[in-house]
Amino acid sequence: MAVAYSYRMAAKYREMTQTEAVRNAQGHYYGRAQSSVRTAGPDVLTEDETDFIQSRDSFYMATVNVDGWPYIQHRGGHPGFLNILGPNRLAFADFRGNRQLLSTGNLAGSEKVALFLMDYPNRTRLKILGHARVEDACEHADLIEKLAAADERSLVERLFFIDVVSYDWNCPQHITPRFTIEKIQSAIAPLKKRIAELEAQIKK
Repeated sequence: MAVAYSYRMAAKYREMTQTEAVRNAQGHYYGRAQSSVRTAGPDVLTEDETDFIQSRDSFYMATVNVDGWPYIQHRGGHPGFLNILGPNRLAFADFRGNRQLLSTGNLAGSEKVALFLMDYPNRTRLKILGHARVEDACEHADLIEKLAAADERSLVERLFFIDVVSYDWNCPQHITPRFTIEKIQSAIAPLKKRIAELEAQIKK
């Protein structure tokens, strides 16, 4: 069943992204630029954003290195592995892996981060801008249990903390619906059961 979210651009997101260069591009191609806004502080996550984030089993995270090159990394885990610690704070556990540490190194030079969260079945996407930092897991032993499953806790090396500044919902246009194996199996389970019943009747 589709989930209804409010497609809107939060005020702070427009302020941060509507740069002079962007407004010039809008004026060049469309004859006028969108109005600029000024806001006092970060946009607080509402129930819509909170529910959406807690139901994701993956997201994409963008950072920028000291030479200005962007890097996008895919993160995945159990639904809700991107935890909400407060009205504007997110966190997730970072495990032992390929030892490249590109995102970790990039954040040492610039704390700015962008998250892209997708809900393919419901054709919905949420973009988040914020400031991130990485800390050693041993400094937050009390959080390991909250941020990682029991069978993963021994593998946690770092924790990522993200202070959300703003967010933007996008419309569903051009999003191709995609489904996990689990969702497909659940959807066809009644059909498989009915087929088995009919095959049994035929044999009789």
